[in-house]
Amino acid sequence: MLSRVISKFTVFVFLLVGLSAGTQDLDHARKLYNITDYEGSLKILLPLADKDSSVYLLIGKNYYGLGDFKKATDAIERAIAADPGRAESYMWMGRGYGRRAETSSPFTAPGFASKARQNFEKSVELDPRDMEALSDLFEYYLEAPGFMGGGMDKAAKMADRMAALDEIEGHWARARIAEKRKEYSGAEEQFRRAAELAPAQVGRLLDLAKFLARQGRFQESDKAFQAAEKIEPDSPKVMFARADAYIRSGRNLDLARQLLKRYLTSNLTPDDPSRAEARKLLQKAGT
Repeated sequence: MLSRVISKFTVFVFLLVGLSAGTQDLDHARKLYNITDYEGSLKILLPLADKDSSVYLLIGKNYYGLGDFKKATDAIERAIAADPGRAESYMWMGRGYGRRAETSSPFTAPGFASKARQNFEKSVELDPRDMEALSDLFEYYLEAPGFMGGGMDKAAKMADRMAALDEIEGHWARARIAEKRKEYSGAEEQFRRAAELAPAQVGRLLDLAKFLARQGRFQESDKAFQAAEKIEPDSPKVMFARADAYIRSGRNLDLARQLLKRYLTSNLTPDDPSRAEARKLLQKAGT
């Protein structure tokens, strides 16, 4: 009797140790992912014997960060199979298929784009209050043609849903719609309103600065970029956005190159443009 109790206790202890080790590995892999060490994160995750939905999703996000979108969607498909009710997985699956559509041939792009839309819609269905998923679906509706499930009417309805949850996001979405319709004064009003309501959010000033640059209003754009820099000095997001705006307009190319070189040595997060994107932009500026 005593031996059976000891045996059960030993098994229980080993299970606890195994679970603790697995949790520690996943936590470490997440930390590496958050500093964009995608390869380091994968080195921890891929050998794990018991992979659950969280592990497969993080594997997919790492591959996405590395630009291997096929492996990303393959891994996220397993995450969904392991937990079909997880909204975040569908959002990332949509992103993966969206990038596959952008980087594939004209023959396969429509199919990938359709899968992107379906997954974004599923994510929003499962979690109607998740602003990231709502924004992704809004962007799809805004940019995709009608025969691929996009459309301005759908985008406008999505903007209304976003505004009901977050006034600032609603102004941003309506600004995007107005600009798409070439209603530039209305777009500017919405971008400025979003920036006014969120004076501490550097992204709102960047949205305004980039819009003004697209309109050729460079002095006003530069002032908005300078205001963003005051909020977050040495912000990688500001560096990249300024460089991108300069290169698109063919001006301040020396400064753009300097900004991108600083960007490449900065501490990035997965929310920042990738170093690969920065290198491509640097090539456009004529390194």
